[in-house]
Amino acid sequence: MTYKISKRAASLSPSLTLAIDAKAKQMKADGLDVVGFGAGEPDFDTPQHIKDAAAAALAAGFTKYTPSSGIPELRQAIADKLQRDNGLAYKPSQVIVSCGGKHSCYNTIIATCQSRDEVIIPAPFWLSYPEMVKLAGAKPVILPTTDRTEFKVAPAQLRAAITPRTRLFILNSPSNPTGSLYTRDEIKALGDICVEAGVLIMSDEIYEKLVYDGSEHVSVASLSQAHSEHTILVHGFAKAYSMTGWRLGYLAAPPPIAKAIDAIQSHSTSNPTSFAQKGAVAALTGPQDHLHSWLAEYARRRAYAHAKLNSIPGISCVNAKGAFYLFPNISKLGLKSTEFCAQLLEQEKVAAVPGIAFGADDYLRISYATSMANIEKGLDRLERFAKTLAR
Repeated sequence: MTYKISKRAASLSPSLTLAIDAKAKQMKADGLDVVGFGAGEPDFDTPQHIKDAAAAALAAGFTKYTPSSGIPELRQAIADKLQRDNGLAYKPSQVIVSCGGKHSCYNTIIATCQSRDEVIIPAPFWLSYPEMVKLAGAKPVILPTTDRTEFKVAPAQLRAAITPRTRLFILNSPSNPTGSLYTRDEIKALGDICVEAGVLIMSDEIYEKLVYDGSEHVSVASLSQAHSEHTILVHGFAKAYSMTGWRLGYLAAPPPIAKAIDAIQSHSTSNPTSFAQKGAVAALTGPQDHLHSWLAEYARRRAYAHAKLNSIPGISCVNAKGAFYLFPNISKLGLKSTEFCAQLLEQEKVAAVPGIAFGADDYLRISYATSMANIEKGLDRLERFAKTLAR
């Protein structure tokens, strides 16, 4: 029998980050000494009080359906967090809890974009953004950036890309894959352009808590009422609380958009997992002291990895201001990113993600969400491999 696959499904590329992470794990399972730099998740455990809250919910029988947009207690806790941390006044009814930050991004794009619409995405980008846009039937419009500008899109670049069909601008700060962080003035300049043009902003702020060197995370929605009215803020629990497998995210949006997303979710996934939501309440309302030690360790790893990468002949790397990634430039070594990473994995058993997955073929992504011992060993192997190319 011949099976007909929809054009939208057929147009998608599988997640390269997940594929590389799976391959590295399989190689490890086969007994090979593989160093994995591909994973986009903390290597720390979920804080115990969060796990305890979910376990208590299970023990109490909290295992049934909840409202599709999340339990009221969690939506209120999220609204309180946004007010406390970001100065944002959202009602709980404007908050939608989803099955992960990725799900929040997908719901936002599906709810706001359709055929013939255009969505502006700065590159390097998180690799799922363009695929989600294509699933909505819309067109990704990619704005390339480089390490010369710390991978930040310029206001003039954004303004020139806007057309009558532009529906959405995707802003990710701190950034996956580059770790770049926009300043308040830079955020305002981009936000002002979108407000002036009537373009919505999807602001992906999932790495909000992971910033370094006294840098400040700024939510574009906090700049004015007009900015808030043009913004759908997407967030989640995966990065700041090491809850990647819990599959819990959230968004906050103007009431009509929140209502539309609630309807979409009610017909797709229904509610997020019941007892996991109780854990998320504990995450937001409980102790936050784990972040201090996590950030200190990430900063230590980042400093070592940044210095080491820049010491390798043929490689240059701007420092990250947030998240837990570095995005080194390998253009002087004569291989594009896919071939570079394939040979690196084959010859040195080091798994990194090709920059082409993020729209930047002269780079690769290194995650330092792994032990210092792994970072030292993996970068020593990367140096050895790079020296074979630089001869």
